[in-house]
Amino acid sequence: MRQILAVIALSLAAPAAAQGADPAVLRQQVEAVLSAAPAGTRFGLLVVDAQGREVLAINPDQRFIPASNTKLFTTAAALALLAPIEAGATLGTDDFGRYAPGAFIGLAERKDGARDVVLLGRGDAALSSAADCKADCLAELAGYVAKKARKVHDVIGDASWFPDQRWSPGMSWNNIGTDSGTAIAALSLDNNELPVNVAPGTQGQPPVVEIPPYFTLRNEAVTIAAGGKTTLAFERAPHGSELRLYGEIAVDAAPFKDLLGIDDPAHYAAWQLRRQLEAAGVRVTGQVRSRYRPLALIDDPALRQGRDARVAMPRAAFMGGQGGAPLAQVVTRVNKDSQNLYAELLLRRIGRIAGTGSLADGLLAARQLFEGAGLPQGGFEFADGSGMSSYNRVSPRAAVALLRWGAGQPWGAQWRASLPVGGVDGTLKRRFAGTPLQGKLFAKTGTLNATNALSGYLTAASGRELTFAAFANDVPGDKGASAVIDAALGVIAAAN
Repeated sequence: MRQILAVIALSLAAPAAAQGADPAVLRQQVEAVLSAAPAGTRFGLLVVDAQGREVLAINPDQRFIPASNTKLFTTAAALALLAPIEAGATLGTDDFGRYAPGAFIGLAERKDGARDVVLLGRGDAALSSAADCKADCLAELAGYVAKKARKVHDVIGDASWFPDQRWSPGMSWNNIGTDSGTAIAALSLDNNELPVNVAPGTQGQPPVVEIPPYFTLRNEAVTIAAGGKTTLAFERAPHGSELRLYGEIAVDAAPFKDLLGIDDPAHYAAWQLRRQLEAAGVRVTGQVRSRYRPLALIDDPALRQGRDARVAMPRAAFMGGQGGAPLAQVVTRVNKDSQNLYAELLLRRIGRIAGTGSLADGLLAARQLFEGAGLPQGGFEFADGSGMSSYNRVSPRAAVALLRWGAGQPWGAQWRASLPVGGVDGTLKRRFAGTPLQGKLFAKTGTLNATNALSGYLTAASGRELTFAAFANDVPGDKGASAVIDAALGVIAAAN
């Protein structure tokens, strides 16, 4: 670590010396910076100028795990494919506005004469049950029911708008149950996350836990003496209802806060809806249920073979809906905060254009878009929309080609504005702060096990703009290579 910090300090302290450096000198300087990374780290780097001429290239055509740089591709595809269609979609049409996101609520007649409440999700990323909700609020949907009925039977969360593919292939199992790996479904609520707050109790006793009563809590943690180290962890089996808390928290420690992933988003939404209905004076006599549509042959474009890709919607008298968050807002949230769930929902919404909203439909539509844009065909391969999959691969050349193509599209300025800004906001708020690149670098971050990535645009010392993609794979241990990538970009910016 000391060696890395020393190299970074030298690179950021010597912009004048680097000015006017020829390509060979620049490459030597950058390779010296990269050599400070943990031994075994594999780097890929490509930097081009505004005309597309190479400024520096290190393994530009090798393929790397891109981590959340995947979101650059997903959000570009969303702006290119979803925005024009959603502009003409109408909320409340016969097929519930085929392409626009949202959520609908209605009543379904039962054979026994009672009525069930059906909450239908349609890929909305922002439906909220928060008490201070201002837009896209579950309480408003509950209000539609309260105006029509004082008693209902079951409360059903329906996620059949997309096929049931709650996790994409290649995601590490240990992320399930966390907010990074929460389940993906057409019906989502509160980002499919459950907040938890753990405060110290009396020394020797369990801590005090605040959590919505969706899970059954088994509190095995203990409060220890002042000054001790807080080491708390949660454990829950996939699809399990019991949440185990274990570890220690010091009596003088600040509360421990976390977000837990939801495995059954449609059920969680229905559970929260029941609470909202009861608060509005509606009596619920039945159960909370979820409904998904199992994956089928029609969900794979390679196996569809002329089968009708239309999806049957539940029979219910739908009374109202929420239009969902605007696409630009979702894209900004995805890129600034690296929001995984929102990215996955965007990819499935893309798949709904020509198919059933399956992962395969979304990936095919995105691939066809990128190939048509001239990206190198062997330079990218995706298994998800967020970058949580270790199956994804991207070359620096493909990432730079995407960035240059996207910059020239009608939505290019909007896309660029959605990227984190070095030393200013998003996932780059603490990176590049106090350096010449503060406020002058606009890029998407990426972090996964043994992987770091950063791709975007920067303004060099001369004032000209450079487009870059930097990947580090096979980083040993938990050390990471982000600091080395940042230092290398500092050298490149200073020399140009």
